[in-house]
Parts: sequence; C-alpha cells; structure tokens
Amino acid sequence: MTSGRPARPNVPVDGPGRAGSGSARLPFVVYVLAVGTFLMLTTEFVVAGLLPEIAGDLQVSVAHAGLLITVFAVGMIIGAPTMALLTRRTPRRVTLMSALAVFAVGHVVVAVGDSLPLLLIARFGTAWATGAFWSVASVVATRSAGPAASSRALGLVGAGGMLANVIGVPVGAFAGQLSGWRGPFWALAVLALAAVPLIAWHVPREEDGAPAVTVRSELGAVRSGRLWLVLAACATTTGGVLSAYSYVSPLLTDRAGIAPAWVPLVLVGFGIGSLIGTVVGGRLGDVHPHATTIAVAASTAVVLLAIVLLSAHPVPTVLLVVLLGVLGLSANPVLSSLAVRFAGVAPTLGVALSVSAYNLGTAVGSWFAGRALDSGLGASGPAVVGTVIAALTVVPAVVIALAGRRHGTAGSTTADEVSVDVAHDGLGRADDRRQDGVVVGLPLG
Repeated sequence: MTSGRPARPNVPVDGPGRAGSGSARLPFVVYVLAVGTFLMLTTEFVVAGLLPEIAGDLQVSVAHAGLLITVFAVGMIIGAPTMALLTRRTPRRVTLMSALAVFAVGHVVVAVGDSLPLLLIARFGTAWATGAFWSVASVVATRSAGPAASSRALGLVGAGGMLANVIGVPVGAFAGQLSGWRGPFWALAVLALAAVPLIAWHVPREEDGAPAVTVRSELGAVRSGRLWLVLAACATTTGGVLSAYSYVSPLLTDRAGIAPAWVPLVLVGFGIGSLIGTVVGGRLGDVHPHATTIAVAASTAVVLLAIVLLSAHPVPTVLLVVLLGVLGLSANPVLSSLAVRFAGVAPTLGVALSVSAYNLGTAVGSWFAGRALDSGLGASGPAVVGTVIAALTVVPAVVIALAGRRHGTAGSTTADEVSVDVAHDGLGRADDRRQDGVVVGLPLG
C-alpha cells in the first residue's frame, strides 16, 4: 500500500455482520503499526532487564530504579486519554508521526541524563507520546481491518509489542550488560526517527480527513458500564503479570539462583510466549471473547501462584515464567477490542482509556511489588502481589460475560450489535454518529 493508492479503511460486510473470512489477510498498515508498538513496549520494559546496571550507575537501590517503570506507567495513565482528546482534530497520521518524534527526544534525554529525577521526568514525557501513539494506532488498525477482524488486528498490533519482549527487551538487557545501560536508549531514539517516514508512507490518508466527534460525544463514552468493567479487567490482568515481570531479574538471580548472564535468555522465553499468546488470544477473542478473558484470568493467577511456591527451583521457575508469557497478556487484544466496541462513537478515547487502565495496573502493581521486594517476602514478593491482582481479574471478566448474555452479545461483534451497544450505552445522538462516519470500522449510512 502506498500513499498514491488510496487504502480501503473498512472490510466489506458479508452477510449479517461478518467482515469477510476470518482468515482474510490483514491490511499492510496493521503490520506497519506493529513496528511502532514494538518500539513502544521495548522502552516500557527494557528497564526491567537493566535495573541493576541503572541502579549501580545512579547509586540508588534497585527498588528506587524501578520507579522508572512506575512513572512511565503513570505517564501513560494520564497521557493516553488526555492526548486522545487534545489530538481529536489532528489527522491521525500526523499524531502518529509527532508521537514518534517526541518519543525519540525523550530517549535522548534519558541516554545523556545523570540523575534519577531527570530520568523520571524524561520517562514521564515519553509516556505521553507512547500513549498517543498506541491509542491512535489501535483505532487505525481496527478501522482498516473491519469489525469481524478487529481483535485479530489488535492482536497483531499487540504482537509488535510482544515482539519487543522477544527481541527488544532481551537484546537491550544484553547490550546494557556489555556496553552500558545508556546504549539501548540511544538505539530506541534512532529507530523511532527511522519509523517516522514509514508511518508517513503507509498510514492511509483517508484517516487525515476523518471529521472529529464532538467533545460531548467523546466524554459520553465513559457512561458505559460495560466499558468500565472492561477497564477494570485491563488494569488487573496487566497489573498482575507485570508486577512479577518488572522484578523478574532479582527473582531469577536471588531466589532461583540463576546466573545474571542467563536472565536475557529467560526474558526471550517470556517474550516468545507472550508473542504467541497475543496472536492466539486475538484469534480466539473474535469468536469467544468472554470465555477467553475468563480462562486467561484464572490460568494466569494459577501460574503466578506456582511461581511463588516453586521460585527456589530454577528449572520450574524458568518454565513458569515462559508459561506466564503465553497466558498472562493473551486476553489484552480481546479487552482492547471490547473497549473500542463499548466506547461507541469515541473509539480513540475507548482505546486510550484501556491504555490508561493497563498502565494503572502496571503502576499500582509495580509499586506494591517494589515494596514487597524490600519486605520480608524478598525476591518472591512481586510474584505474591501479582497473584492477588491477577486473581481479581476473574470478577470483571465474569460480569462482562453475564452482561453480554443479557444484551444478547455473547458472540463476536456484528453490525447490529454495534448499533445496539451505542443505543444501550447512551453514547450520543444519531448526528454525532454520522459525524464520525464509522463506529468500530462500520460505515454508517
């Protein structure tokens, strides 16, 4: 797809609400956006593999260095919905390019910074750009793929982020051990700038001319009860997994007795698992969204509990960390798709709120995990915190499923269901819906 040939933003609807075959090829722009999310998730979690090096260089404790993860999450919590509203009249293509440029500047500041407060400020600012990119990229992906493949498209965009755990985070940790922790941040800055022309070339120009929905209609999205249930599930599912993952290095070295040189390989295992889980979860979510979210929530809590109980044994611990990657984040594409759906006429704000929820869970979870690390629980403390938070995900997941049955939407999203969701959730008037022209990728007459 090139800028000289208009992109098709929606997949035609074949019959009652089915956008083509479930195996149809996704638009190329979805793969391009996955490149951007690769960079975004790499920067969010590369710190997890560099905590000892950063702490030693800045002469702070590992728990204090872990604030670089927490403050990034806080920046995403505030920045994602704020930027969704501030940039609603800005062409999405321009927003994506600008976000990458700010992202690059933030990483240069981190690479040259020599104090923890400066690094925290730079990470906070970078998180705003990341939130803007992720929210807009998710909406562009769902509109390009069409409603019947929305979870699959978000799964692929999310897989770009998961690929960060396969390549970006482990390579960053390995490079940090060899040449210093600042090198990976320089590399991320360069890669972000290189991605700007890629986005400019491939993101459909039709998105540039999409009229903006009124602020009143955007804010009306938050009146959806089911949207808030989805956001609660987003927070707890991610908070549970990343509470443990953020401090996986001390768990592996101090508790399981694994040599530090092997930690990047374990991170690769987690990343491969999360990549597979995200893709598979996206496919399952298009067919069985509620069963997928409930099963993932329950199984993740069990895996985290097993890590707590077996963390003194290296082989089981490594295997369980990989399994946590497969299961832990596999429901995220489904939850993001549901957030877009229940937000009605405000899909960008819906995704932005889900991004905020993911990072609220990460911020709260990593903060409690850091406190648990310094407590009598020691290196297994973060996994204990993660087990409790992950188990809480079952509650909103079950309530969402029951609400879906009550509304008659237990299966995959259809054209009629989207119209019902907008009517039930009170997300604006008919003229507001026509302003946007599309609700979750469906053209409105």
